Amino acid sequence: MVKADALSGAIKTMIDDDMGKHPVPTIGGCTLMATYMGDKIMLEDENGRVANVTIADVKQSNGVIHVIDTVLLPKQ
Repeated sequence: MVKADALSGAIKTMIDDDMGKHPVPTIGGCTLMATYMGDKIMLEDENGRVANVTIADVKQSNGVIHVIDTVLLPKQ
């Protein structure tokens, strides 16, 4: 289960502000849709694949990442 830390908590707020789904543009030109249920944040790609965030807010030297459990792909 993902703990609502700094960035993941902000993501939940954006999802709430957008009535349950927040668009997340990627550098590849796709848009993922972020949702959550309880403490679980999910990302859906343009093909309908859903990935769960399994580890949130992992600080790296060039930013923060979130680990997901599914491969997300551009629209096919």
